[in-house]
Amino acid sequence: IDKTVPAGLDVHLVCDNYGTHKTAAIKAWLAKHPRFHMHFTPTGSSWINQVERWFGFLAEQKIKRGAHKSVQALEKDVRAWIADWNTHPRPFLWTKTAEEILESLARFCRRISGARH
Repeated sequence: IDKTVPAGLDVHLVCDNYGTHKTAAIKAWLAKHPRFHMHFTPTGSSWINQVERWFGFLAEQKIKRGAHKSVQALEKDVRAWIADWNTHPRPFLWTKTAEEILESLARFCRRISGARH
């Protein structure tokens, strides 16, 4: 990735808050590559979940169902799928109310309270 982006540009990486992005190895790499800047989404950030769901659609509809004989064929199919998605965007709809989500979280908290980790 360091050679893919022109040398004069900074690279901003938006990541979820998962701990692997904060390991010593990652921090050491970033120290050697100061043009890379990490930005972490808040825990439970809904928009990153939508991005992950979009990649899930891509994987389900194009990658897992495809029979690609080369990287170029895979790339062509993925680019065509993205072009179609952008031409006919389909919004993500939340199917649960805030109350349903909070109740689910409360059930989870009750289930794990006192758990021995």
